[in-house]
Amino acid sequence: MEKFWLKSYPKGIPFEINPDKYASIVDMMEQSFSEFSSRPAFYNFGVTMSFKQLDKYSKLFATYLLQVLRLKKGDRIALMLPNILQYPVALYGALRAGLIVVNVNPLYTAPELIHQLNDAKVDTIIVLSHFADTVEKALPQVSLKKHYCDRNR
Repeated sequence: MEKFWLKSYPKGIPFEINPDKYASIVDMMEQSFSEFSSRPAFYNFGVTMSFKQLDKYSKLFATYLLQVLRLKKGDRIALMLPNILQYPVALYGALRAGLIVVNVNPLYTAPELIHQLNDAKVDTIIVLSHFADTVEKALPQVSLKKHYCDRNR
């Protein structure tokens, strides 16, 4: 098969990658955090987060997940967040904690959310307070191990 898309690759982008270069996604993340620490990782609503900040915040969040929520490696965590800076912190923190991440569309209705959480056998959900009412409606029909809501933060 002709790989016609390779003609569109910018200079310096390899046509092939070595899938064995990293032992895990976390290994790849940690190298990127170190290598690009002073560079911007994400930008949102006029705020820039560097790789160094993302490294720090995701480690802190991973610690929270493991020590405060007492989640265990292999537990499933749903992230019901829009495209905000908290999303990569939660994603990389969950991956660092050894969790399985289930992305959830924050615009889901309660029935859609119920279906996804039950189908994915989610243990815990992280949700932006703007969408907490949908989670609240879904809670009686899902079996989460943990749910914690602090609307005052």
